[in-house]
Amino acid sequence: MRTLKGPGVYLAQFAADEAPYNSLDSLAGWAAAKGFAGVQIPTWDTRLIDLRRAAESPAYCDDLKGRLADHGLVITELASHITGQLVAVHPAHDAIMDAFAPPQVRGNPAARRAWAEQQMAFAARASRNLGLDRHVTFSGSLLWPYLYPYPQWPEGLIDEGFDELARRWRPLLDTADEHGVDFCFEIHPCEDLHDGWSFEMFLERLQGHRRCAIMYDPSHFVLQALDYLAFIDHYHERIRAFHVKDAEFRPDGKSGVYGGYQPWSRRAGRFRSPGDGQVDFGAIFTRLATFDYDGWAVLEWECFLKHPEDGAAEGARFIREHIIRVADRAFDDFVRSGADRAANRAMLGLAPDAVPEPAPAQ
Repeated sequence: MRTLKGPGVYLAQFAADEAPYNSLDSLAGWAAAKGFAGVQIPTWDTRLIDLRRAAESPAYCDDLKGRLADHGLVITELASHITGQLVAVHPAHDAIMDAFAPPQVRGNPAARRAWAEQQMAFAARASRNLGLDRHVTFSGSLLWPYLYPYPQWPEGLIDEGFDELARRWRPLLDTADEHGVDFCFEIHPCEDLHDGWSFEMFLERLQGHRRCAIMYDPSHFVLQALDYLAFIDHYHERIRAFHVKDAEFRPDGKSGVYGGYQPWSRRAGRFRSPGDGQVDFGAIFTRLATFDYDGWAVLEWECFLKHPEDGAAEGARFIREHIIRVADRAFDDFVRSGADRAANRAMLGLAPDAVPEPAPAQ
């Protein structure tokens, strides 16, 4: 068993145009003061990282790591949720997804996808240059408008969607493999990979690609009424990244899983600061440690109610208090009796092993 690393913090929700949230150096000082040991960096935020330069310049990456080390921090992973989303976009989402792309490719889905795929290749190379072996992203979605089977799905629609999703991601996963990096897909509503079955359908079409991994965030399972602990039992071998985010699901007579188009404050399912929701993080940290998870526990702070400054400070403390320093010996070693096969056989009422006859002379 291994001790999880942490606490880390995902910077995407905290980066802003005012100090101290508007540069990597000032955010690093802020994160260290809150008690974090690592930062997960969003690759699309040019205030924090120049992704292409990181992909092309080991010296730039060394400088980046050095600036963080001055604050006692390391990079946990790079994250490209917005970019990965653009690898697969259903036409119904074209207009809203264009906001995630640079101006020169907006209104051109083919150019936007090509840009996103290039960014994912940069992410793999940048991760290698930074000494990272895993990267966090989204799968994108071709099928989300057809989530509920009414009218009944046309025959072959779901298969065609997953076939195409795998065709788009296979060359990107191959590039990641060349650089020794896992792509960890966050299992997330609005993505085609939103639960265990959808992940398996994707993985099957990739013939179990060794770089296809999971970013585990239990909050999204609470909002789907999915067993987030059993998910670890099923997929622990693929879980390579972990967001600590809490949630609550309190359905009533007006709202359930789908939310009724209401703001977060009126939804049955709502994200909360760690410890304020319904997620059993004690059980999660126990399971991950038991299954030898060797990565980071990273706070992704999203809460409809609490101030982010309080959420960050409390989140760092919450993760630190939940990390289990695993034992280096069994608790009952003091009564260990040692190995003695003859004694074991006698305890079971079995005859001693026959003495083997010597081999015949040659």
